[in-house]
Amino acid sequence: MVISGLGRLPIQRNSLREQIAGALREELMAGRLAAGSNFTVKEVAELYGVSATPAREALVDLAAQGLLRAEHHRGFTVPELTWADFLEIFEARVMLTDSALRRLASGESGYDWSRLSSLRRRAEAAARAARAGQLDVMVGCDRRFWQEMSGFLENRRLADYLDWLRVQSWMFAARFLRARAELAGVCWDKHGELVELIAARDLTGAHRMINDYNLFTIRLLAELAGESPASTSVLALLGAGAAEADGAAEAAVDRGPADAGFRPPGPVLDAGPVG
Repeated sequence: MVISGLGRLPIQRNSLREQIAGALREELMAGRLAAGSNFTVKEVAELYGVSATPAREALVDLAAQGLLRAEHHRGFTVPELTWADFLEIFEARVMLTDSALRRLASGESGYDWSRLSSLRRRAEAAARAARAGQLDVMVGCDRRFWQEMSGFLENRRLADYLDWLRVQSWMFAARFLRARAELAGVCWDKHGELVELIAARDLTGAHRMINDYNLFTIRLLAELAGESPASTSVLALLGAGAAEADGAAEAAVDRGPADAGFRPPGPVLDAGPVG
């Protein structure tokens, strides 16, 4: 009985730790915890009504991920991400997604197509939040959409790393977006269109749309931050990727649908209505 009782404690503690870390992560992504903000374990424990242990564990986890900075005898501080930081984050995202999409194009996807209905729901929620300009809702919906999309990568470590980069992207972008009086229609809202390209097994079109999304992102944030998008080295990769995608699409038309790529044998699955 003693062993059984001890065995339950880590599970409960880890769950609480993850919940606190998740809540703080969304605060960071939405810019509600601004760069330079400093807080202690005691303050976080009181905020969430928990003991110091899970609060400390959550903060240490976020610090290990680079989302907080541990200050000796001062608690934890939200780091300020610069334009140079964002460029590194953005370039890593682009190179990884481009490489993954090229790998997918070279063979059949083992994606679980029964997840398409869930992906559609995620897309609808993310697009709706973007069109409404609801930043606090948008960050969570957008992140969950791309987490669901990462199932196509068939590589959990790569998906986790891309998610980490996305969290940091939002941390950089949030302070500029929050400073705008009106956000409706400002952010990318084509999540649903991307899903329909995937549903049609059109990897070429999906690749092109993701390139367009990345171009949209760098141009928007450069404008908001008062920087030049020309300072990023992957613009040429995005342009080349779009041109290659267009060329591949034309070649697929010439060859016929059987050779178009990302179209496994059998009929296209219908995931049913979103609901």
